[in-house]
Amino acid sequence: MKKLKIFAALLALLSLYYFWPGQPVKVSIPEGAGAGQAAAALKRGGVILSPVWFKLLVKATGTGRRIMPGEYSLRKGMSAEEALWRLTHSTYVSSVRVVIPEGWRMEQIADRLAANGIVPAAPFLKLAREQKLEGYLFPSTYNLKKNMPPQEVINLLKFEFERQIKPLFSKGFPEKLDEFKTLIIASIVEREAVDDSERPLIAAVYINRYRKGMPLEADPTTQYALGYWKRALTYKDLKFKSPYNTYVVGGLPPGPICNPGYSSVAATLAPANLDALYFVADRKGKHIFNASFKEHLRAKKRVEQAAKAEQP
Repeated sequence: MKKLKIFAALLALLSLYYFWPGQPVKVSIPEGAGAGQAAAALKRGGVILSPVWFKLLVKATGTGRRIMPGEYSLRKGMSAEEALWRLTHSTYVSSVRVVIPEGWRMEQIADRLAANGIVPAAPFLKLAREQKLEGYLFPSTYNLKKNMPPQEVINLLKFEFERQIKPLFSKGFPEKLDEFKTLIIASIVEREAVDDSERPLIAAVYINRYRKGMPLEADPTTQYALGYWKRALTYKDLKFKSPYNTYVVGGLPPGPICNPGYSSVAATLAPANLDALYFVADRKGKHIFNASFKEHLRAKKRVEQAAKAEQP
């Protein structure tokens, strides 16, 4: 009975330690802070009891590179486990939830950040262009502060790219591709795919064409060259002179045409095993794939006839 009471008392103490709401406190984690700096800041604020235990937790969980900079609303006497979770999930004070969709170009990202009061579009875009970051501004949901320095925002988006995409690259690349070429093709796949299941198929088509030295003839590259995502491209558009327009230049464009998500990069690294060189939209959200140009033309004709038959 005595042992049971001792156990109950210990349990109560642990509950107080983990769940009792201590005094609110704001803690600032500087840009580039590692486990040691974060532990020191948390200790100064009275958030954690042991910086050593915090650093051991970081090492054991491998979350050192996931600690995000910013000002956090925490409480004194938190467990090291909860404090670490908060620091790796970007729960800033007065944060703004900003969604960066897959397939957006850097201009669109800049406009959304500006619309949310995070950073003016012009300086963000200037830095992104100077650093050639199209393709590396990872699309995700971010909790950001208003009026952040442009480079700090860029670093956060790049950090997510490093965290989520770099591990995929460590597994190797398809024949004739490297990291940069993979990212270029993945960006085209991102703009072409509607159905997730087709990403490896679309990737296979463009990789097949690239390996054979065929022009990619990818509509999204023409749209990127024009400066916006024009829906209905004309014959004149396809002749638009630009190194990004793969209807007028051979090989890959000079760089990614958007910022692809995880699924498109993964699909490009593991394309479907098929010999298709062509595909056409079936107007139902999917595509028809063919290895021969003759079959491709027949598929296009069937799609056009079906579309006419559906008209009133």
